[in-house]
Amino acid sequence: MAKKSKDARIQVILECTEHKASGAPGTSRYMTYKNRKNTTERLELKKFNPILKKHTIHKEIK
Repeated sequence: MAKKSKDARIQVILECTEHKASGAPGTSRYMTYKNRKNTTERLELKKFNPILKKHTIHKEIK
């Protein structure tokens, strides 16, 4: 059975900002969950980018 759309937890996609700005082929994306009621602004987390082989800032995309 599917979840109701009014749930507090939603799935979000995080995309690397450095890789996107460099224009290199490919993307580094992560999927995670966030609580919509506690975190209203977009997420920004430091995650590992396997293409650049270093930790970079990943921002939430819609």
